[in-house]
Amino acid sequence: MKLDTSGLESCSSVHLSNGFTAAPSFELPSSTDFDGFQKKAIQMVKPAKGTTTLSFIFKEGVMVAADSRASMGGYISSQSVKKIIEINPYMLGTMAGGAADCQFWHRNLGIKCRLHELANKRRISVTGASKMLANILYSYRGMGLSVGTMIAGWDETGPGLYYVDSEGGRLKGTRFSVGSGSPYAYGVLDNGYKYDMSVDEAAELARRAIYHATFRDAASGGVASVYYVGSNGWKKLSGDDVGELHYKYYPVVPSTIEQEMAEVTVS
Repeated sequence: MKLDTSGLESCSSVHLSNGFTAAPSFELPSSTDFDGFQKKAIQMVKPAKGTTTLSFIFKEGVMVAADSRASMGGYISSQSVKKIIEINPYMLGTMAGGAADCQFWHRNLGIKCRLHELANKRRISVTGASKMLANILYSYRGMGLSVGTMIAGWDETGPGLYYVDSEGGRLKGTRFSVGSGSPYAYGVLDNGYKYDMSVDEAAELARRAIYHATFRDAASGGVASVYYVGSNGWKKLSGDDVGELHYKYYPVVPSTIEQEMAEVTVS
């Protein structure tokens, strides 16, 4: 039995019922490279995204920070997105990419980690959780998911930090930043990072890196949230509006003319 595939083939004209022939107003996909056509179609309708998330390991544990702005191309859709998701009391995940994809798969990962804990009577390691997420995302590779996440936590071996993306990639490291504002965040991190920092020093470095990224990147903004993961689990340290942080790092200094006017008034 031979299948009729003529309907899938590209044609250069359309036959009308009255006998006339007209050229189509759009290009019909070729069945010889349908996968390529599908990828191009996804890229064509894919909106531009932006965010800034970062995480790094230091002697006291792991510091995680993120902004809170969600954008849809040039439109700012929200200023209060929670981009740091609690997977379990000792592990956090960050969101970069599609908000729906990241939120769903992080919560799905939290369920799987809890089931692992119930079955094995011990918490899953950061290595195991990141590998589980990478395997799940790899199975959906090429289907349009958009995920760039960091899995940070504390297990029996100490602090752990992994980067996982929607292509199934997985990297272990001590310093990561993901999102459109990451080049600016990396500049601050690379300049101020030291392994033997205190918790307060590490939190200030993370907060400052997020602020500078939001100042330079239009797709990042809102609130700079900072979390710390230690041997007793994660804890939220701060959530500061980046607009207020700007005046903290760069206080307004009266100009020379304003100072002269003030002096004249006082005298």
